[in-house]
Amino acid sequence: MRPDQVVDFQSLVGDAVDNVPGIPKIGPKTARTLIEQFGTLDHILANADKVSGKKLAESLVTFADQARMSRELVRLRTDLPLTVDFESAKINHPDHKALFDLFTLLGFRRYASQMRESLAGDDDAQSVLAAPSVTGIIRNVAALAAAFRGLDQCPDLFAEFSISGTGVRQRRLTAAALSAGTQTVTVDLTHPADLGLHEALLSRLSSFPGRIITSSAKPLCHALLASGKSLPGHLFDASIADYLLDAGARSHDLSEIADRHAADSVRATALASPSKARQKTMFDDDGPAADPSGDAISRCEQQLRLLTAVTNGLQTGLEEDNLNDLYQKLEEPLIRVLARMEFTGISIDVDELRRQSAASAEVIERLTGQIYADAGRTFNIDSPKQLATVLFTDLKLPILKKTQTGASTDQEVLAELAQLHPLPAKIIERRHLIKLKGTYLDALPELVHPRTGRIHAMFHQTVASTGRLSSSEPNLQNIPIRTPEGRQVRRAFRPGRPDWMLVCADYSQIELRILAHFSRDDALLDAFRQGIDVHAAVAGEVFGIAVGDVSSDQRRVAKAVNFGVIYGQTPWGLAAALGIDKSEAALFIDNYFAKYSGVARFCEEVLTETARTGYARTILNRRRAITGIRKVTGINRGMPERTAINTVIQGSAADLIKKAMLDVDDALSSRSFRAAMLMQIHDELVFECHRDDAVALIPLIRQQMQSAMSLDVPLVVDVTQGPNWLDQQDVA
Repeated sequence: MRPDQVVDFQSLVGDAVDNVPGIPKIGPKTARTLIEQFGTLDHILANADKVSGKKLAESLVTFADQARMSRELVRLRTDLPLTVDFESAKINHPDHKALFDLFTLLGFRRYASQMRESLAGDDDAQSVLAAPSVTGIIRNVAALAAAFRGLDQCPDLFAEFSISGTGVRQRRLTAAALSAGTQTVTVDLTHPADLGLHEALLSRLSSFPGRIITSSAKPLCHALLASGKSLPGHLFDASIADYLLDAGARSHDLSEIADRHAADSVRATALASPSKARQKTMFDDDGPAADPSGDAISRCEQQLRLLTAVTNGLQTGLEEDNLNDLYQKLEEPLIRVLARMEFTGISIDVDELRRQSAASAEVIERLTGQIYADAGRTFNIDSPKQLATVLFTDLKLPILKKTQTGASTDQEVLAELAQLHPLPAKIIERRHLIKLKGTYLDALPELVHPRTGRIHAMFHQTVASTGRLSSSEPNLQNIPIRTPEGRQVRRAFRPGRPDWMLVCADYSQIELRILAHFSRDDALLDAFRQGIDVHAAVAGEVFGIAVGDVSSDQRRVAKAVNFGVIYGQTPWGLAAALGIDKSEAALFIDNYFAKYSGVARFCEEVLTETARTGYARTILNRRRAITGIRKVTGINRGMPERTAINTVIQGSAADLIKKAMLDVDDALSSRSFRAAMLMQIHDELVFECHRDDAVALIPLIRQQMQSAMSLDVPLVVDVTQGPNWLDQQDVA
């Protein structure tokens, strides 16, 4: 078909998007045949009697005028008077700043990076960054001492570092850029002329009398601890400040912070590479960089420019949003506590993990044989497609859920099918053991530091939007406890010295206590104040029976609803968790809110306040931006409503455990206990201590945790002790 025939083609076919009717029942294939036979629309209509097919001929006659009208709709007009200013149509230089903002807003990171490159040559941008300027590169202790004679006089030291070493124990500075007022210096530690320069710089930072401002303070703390230095007394961590201002942001890296807080020209220029040649050496994978010290220094200078550009905005934001106390009294001192905790690490019994791994391998092999026997043949158990064939074709089990690729064999489906046939239950058990073996039993030994015999996991302050800490390398907060095999993993976590033990202190039902505190519900308050089993008390209220008459099943339902209130569980979710009908679950939730009117009132107050301000706030004024709150009551809550309520309760629990960590750390520091805090697992703190010190240490830990905050219900801390994390005994 020729280009000049496209209009006639569209006149026959039509276009529903543009309301071009065409001729009914003529599609692209028929239209192409007609045009190839007759050439034009006019010839087609004039020869309607010659086309093959009676119905097609009738359509061409009946809808001839409609086809001609369609042609007018799709044909471009060429007779309109147009005045074209060809001068204004010339290609001009793009507005790099406007494009940078647009690409940043839309998340087009590669294009935004290109605009940064272009802005690097912008004279206005360069002038913004003219002060402070680099006054010299330091390569010996004498020059460093001379520089700090000026730097030590300033209240704030802006500092950015290049740090090598993948683990907490291997941190070492390779370069630094330091600024105070108009004085800026860089320190080259890659090939220092003076071998004592690294230790000298760390000593200066450790004892700096003012505040050290940096983009991420914990790596610096690790480097200081690795050199046996004390940690700075005052830190301003830009990533944590940004997290408090916008907990839901995708990232709190300095470049992302700059996109939100720095002037456009400043951030664009600071992030641009100094030259194409240097960019080649920094990112070329063909071999080592020609000048690694230059690359490290360059990056520190860039980061320092960004840091100085964003700090004022971050500080102003904390002040305006009433977050200064939260930063200064909780999050900032917690940096040092976490750094020491990470540096200490927790001892791992590698032999115990290997024994468990071998035992799991035997069970996996036995289950595999049993699965083949139940299926009547061998197949790839880990292939969803082959498993589906066995379950739904060979065994003729019902298909419960479908995905785009076929029948689902996920955990939920297998759990239901397990009630009909023994094979799905064995699949579930096998999957669990394979994950346990790969994720923990085989992986944890690889993370043990060869010199300390410990794993040194990281605890992060800027990941979870609720304010909770998160963990990585490995994620200690995910060590399994719901299955017997999973719980056994904890037996490998042990004290690292002879005659020492592990002590675990866990807040009892802390989120429910916080719910009682906020809701001021009389029934909940009374249950906690009298030390009554709160789940049994709720069951008694809802079922209308005495607490002593509550059955284990009734208590189980009440417990699920208690936590469902916190986590925003729907009737569907509750029904699935308890194996009951959805209408029964909905009725129980309705009865719960009717009996505990204070809880219902609290939830409505949270939603009203969040809708008004755009934020959910915790007990220490931590905030989380939440939009889309609807005016709803009872159980009809969507994700925004559930998130708001959960943030207030779980976020307040996070505030409490962080405050407890600070108080316990202060108490340990002021005494001569042979003890250390090792881990925080949500509401639980794990310590190691010498056996002889446990008698005095345990009451101290319990007292500090129970007095960390004053609530309208008593805080209860359950303490256990033992030779490892699993085999623990209660301590009265």
